[in-house]
Amino acid sequence: MQRHCTFRYPDMTARLPVPLDKAYRLMNHGPTVLVSSRHGEAINVMAASWSMPLDFSPPKVAVVLDKSTFTRRLVETSGEFALMVPSRELAQLTLRVGATTGAEVDKFAAFGIGHWTGAQTGAPLLDGCLAWLECRLLPEPHIQDTYDLFLGEVVAAWADPAAFRDGHWHMEDSGKRSVHYIAGGHFYETGTAFEASADLSGTGNNAG
Repeated sequence: MQRHCTFRYPDMTARLPVPLDKAYRLMNHGPTVLVSSRHGEAINVMAASWSMPLDFSPPKVAVVLDKSTFTRRLVETSGEFALMVPSRELAQLTLRVGATTGAEVDKFAAFGIGHWTGAQTGAPLLDGCLAWLECRLLPEPHIQDTYDLFLGEVVAAWADPAAFRDGHWHMEDSGKRSVHYIAGGHFYETGTAFEASADLSGTGNNAG
């Protein structure tokens, strides 16, 4: 039996062309994070919007660190860094540490940043975050130089028990939520949690 396909003109009112230099804003890269590192007496922290998990066991992460940042120099020389998840309460500080360079300003002194030292790394871990991940750099010179992409193995992890416990986020219980940076000082806060069923029994669908 021959099938006939009817051509359907797309409803262009339902979609808006996006300039390619803004296309990255369409992708959810996860929460905005703070990146810190220490080498010798020098410590620094910066904001980063592009980070992601890579593996489960051992856990690995990736983060983009621009060549112009002081934090990148500390990461490359120390071989370690920390990723931290700020909440709305730290949004102003996130903007401040993202708008200044540690090569010129001691951000911890200038902004009165409270912190503690990691258990497995020397990276400073900022007070008031929702989560802290201590990482050892997995050197990949080619992708670091070409794409500014840094890989790390998570060697210790911590969380605010009011927001994360038993392996799950409980942001609504604590009232504190992770934030996502868009541009120009604009953030979105993680919204209301909801559940959906993954039960595909009887559908004949295969995972993958």
